[in-house]
Amino acid sequence: MQRKMDLLTIMGIVLGLGLVFGAIAMEGKLSTFWSLTSLMITVGGSFAALLINFQIPQIKMVFQVTKKAFTDDVKDISDYIDLFVRLGQKARREGLLALEDDLAELDDPFLANGMQMVIDGLDPELIRDIIETEIEATQARHKLGQDVFRTWGALSPAFGMIGTLIGLINMLTNLDDPSKIGPGMAVALITTFYGALLANLLFIPIAGKLSIRSEAETAVKMAIIEGVLAIGAGTNPRILKEKMKAYASPEERQRMDEYDALRRDRGDEEVVYDSA
Repeated sequence: MQRKMDLLTIMGIVLGLGLVFGAIAMEGKLSTFWSLTSLMITVGGSFAALLINFQIPQIKMVFQVTKKAFTDDVKDISDYIDLFVRLGQKARREGLLALEDDLAELDDPFLANGMQMVIDGLDPELIRDIIETEIEATQARHKLGQDVFRTWGALSPAFGMIGTLIGLINMLTNLDDPSKIGPGMAVALITTFYGALLANLLFIPIAGKLSIRSEAETAVKMAIIEGVLAIGAGTNPRILKEKMKAYASPEERQRMDEYDALRRDRGDEEVVYDSA
């Protein structure tokens, strides 16, 4: 499935970092807020804690899941409706077996698998059970990715506080040397700053974006279930379309209704829903 960059996520991160460090530059020096020691404590320490909390395959999955936060699937429910209407019309005219020729053209494995089960004549309840089980497994994988980032978001401020304690301890043990009091206090405060910034600008928002992505993907797959079962039952394509539209967002349904109205005005037979 074709993907496009999610500019909103990128813009949010760039804007957030720009505002924070821009404000720092206006009031002082950016170099003051650079500390390799603080990064080692917050980033290194929190990641080490992730290794303890999760298993290796789950940690590896972080890099795959992160991609989903910065990319957006082009297809949505409206992109599938025309396809299902066409398949439904063909199935009513020529029978379900005639749809085998269309399976090779389907670039969505989830959809292709569902259509194959319908063509094979499996019981509708069995098809629904199999597909819903697959959706639940996908949701579980998505939730695991979200949990990794939420845990990282919780650990970063905690390690920031650990860095604060380290800095304060170093400062207090060197009260007789004024030259070491400043660096110790700097590590104490900068580490807290790093932990809070990473958690609230990166890790927790990424977990939230992944949750939204998962909900949107689930809605599309639930619509696909209705479309697949409707084709298997020989449902009228108009009714099939309305069933699938029920899973679309209000904005998406409004856009589809506008295209339907445009089609009626033009006298067109088919509607092409633009996902842009």
